[in-house]
Amino acid sequence: MLTAAQVRAARALLGLDQRRLAEAAGLSLPTIQRMEASDGQVRGNVDSLMKLVDALERSGVELIGEGAVSSGGGRGVRLKTVPNRTGRTSTPGAKS
Repeated sequence: MLTAAQVRAARALLGLDQRRLAEAAGLSLPTIQRMEASDGQVRGNVDSLMKLVDALERSGVELIGEGAVSSGGGRGVRLKTVPNRTGRTSTPGAKS
């Protein structure tokens, strides 16, 4: 599943503002704003999500799912899971 943090990070890596991402995806600016404001997983209809993912991938971003292996050899960023005080793993910056 695509998270709001992934969208913001992908946009930052590409040097795009929300308006330019909206144009690339064929979506409205408010739609991109709502998606990025989602808490955790991006909320939206399937067509809009597919347009967003396609635009990011066409622009050169590889979206990596939780626990997935990257297939590319380019630069990237990934959050590590770290054990917390209870011994459970968590992702830094993730909301509980």
